[in-house]
Parts: sequence; C-alpha cells; structure tokens
Amino acid sequence: MSRDQDDIRALDACFEAARAAPLEPSPELLARVLADADAEYARTAMPPARVQPLPRAGRLRQAIRTLGGWPAMGGLAAATVAGIWIGLSPPEGVQAYLSQPDAAYIVDLPPGVGFDLTEGTL
Repeated sequence: MSRDQDDIRALDACFEAARAAPLEPSPELLARVLADADAEYARTAMPPARVQPLPRAGRLRQAIRTLGGWPAMGGLAAATVAGIWIGLSPPEGVQAYLSQPDAAYIVDLPPGVGFDLTEGTL
C-alpha cells in the first residue's frame, strides 16, 4: 500500500511541475502557422457567386407543383383515362348490376343463419 502511495505522490509532483511551467508556442511557430493558414485560404477562397433571381413560375407550373409534381400528374392522368374508359364501356359485371332494379338485394340469407359467435355454431 505504501508503494502505491509513493507512486501517486510522484505523479502528483510531476503534474505540479508541469502546471508550474506551462509551455507557450514560440512566436516564430505561430507566425508560420498563420502564414500557412492565409496561403491555404487564398488558394481555396472562391469568388462570391452571383445570385440570379429565379424566374417566376406561371399558374400552370404552380398548380402542378401544388398537386405534387409530374409523378402526381401522371397518376391523375391515368386515373382520368381509366375513369373515362370504364364510364364509356363498363365491364359486364357492373353493367348487369346496374341494369337490374333489385340488384341491391343480391345477398339473401336463409332464416336459420345468424351472426352470433357461440361455441359450436361454426
């Protein structure tokens, strides 16, 4: 235990000596670092970019952008064409359903069928 205490005291003495004499970089080193930084800045500095105003979008472009851009417009166009196609020449199932006046009552359950979920009914 005393050896550990001696090691700790020796480390504390080293740390105190290092704190007592802080090292400062020499003025020559600081001048070289600043000269290198200035040279690098001058090499990589870009001229200021000229900002050109964007052309004002027309009403059609604003509407397309509001709806979600060209992908959304493609979807709307496809849905429109499908709606016109189905409206002009409906499939047979839809046409048969719409032509019968009693088509809303197609499902007719027998009297013994119930919707109760008791054990043994399924």
